Amino acid sequence: MRGRLLPSLNAIRTFEAVARHNSFTRAAEELNVTQSAASRLVRSLEEYLQVSLFTRQSRRIELTDQGRFYNALLRDALDLIEAGTVELISSKAGKGTLSIGMLPTFGTRWLLPRLPAFQEQHPEIALNIVSSDGELDFTKERIDVAIRFGHGNWTDAIVDPLMSEEIQVVCSPRLMNGEHPITSYESLRHHRLIRHSTRPHSWEHWFRSVGVHPEDLQWGPSLEHFFMIIQGAVAGLGVALLPTFLIEEDIRNGNLITPFTDRIAGPGAYYLVTSAAKSELPRVKIFRSWLLGQLA
Repeated sequence: MRGRLLPSLNAIRTFEAVARHNSFTRAAEELNVTQSAASRLVRSLEEYLQVSLFTRQSRRIELTDQGRFYNALLRDALDLIEAGTVELISSKAGKGTLSIGMLPTFGTRWLLPRLPAFQEQHPEIALNIVSSDGELDFTKERIDVAIRFGHGNWTDAIVDPLMSEEIQVVCSPRLMNGEHPITSYESLRHHRLIRHSTRPHSWEHWFRSVGVHPEDLQWGPSLEHFFMIIQGAVAGLGVALLPTFLIEEDIRNGNLITPFTDRIAGPGAYYLVTSAAKSELPRVKIFRSWLLGQLA
């Protein structure tokens, strides 16, 4: 079996340092070698690759096109090696930092209020929580687990269903007490309907589910996150369609009113998505077990 086609790892490390500092002198200081040794290692790498990685003019150096290409690849590769090294060093007995990619509104309204209990039970685990609702990439986002809405079809991951959602129509008391109170589906045509930009067909799904085909609807602003839609509805920006579990407090305190009793199942569910590569790390197993236990 053929071995890997790799140049000297020491030469690679030296080249990346020189490219990062744009200086042989500063790279040599970082690596604790002489400037001539750093220069020789880069030369050996160029000879191995049979390409010039730098142009050298007097005391100035500059990456060639091939050098920029190779440096970008090596920087990402070394970042991954460094992250993995830190990962293993910090993961003894479940310690270390657990990075969670969190849907902004779900995290704020559902997960964050529960996390103090997790921290009390597991003070040895530090938490790093980032907003994450785009295409899921554990490596790029540097996260261990994520909470996502969808249909459970993520690859290279362990997928645990958390909950489905019911959606309902809400508005501010000001709209309800205004010139056109919402007393029927027909009365919705007098108001702007706020849309969720990542779920553009939610209103159509709701109308189909309740068997209504209204005409002359006014579309209001399209907002990216549920917390924006909630605030927009509270402010009277328009009528909103929102998951019930996200707005229970706003309904209780009178910030929002539900003009209809209809609650319709949303076209998806919330999932805990765990990186398959990190699923056996103690802190990841601890968090996954704890979070699923919250649903019992």
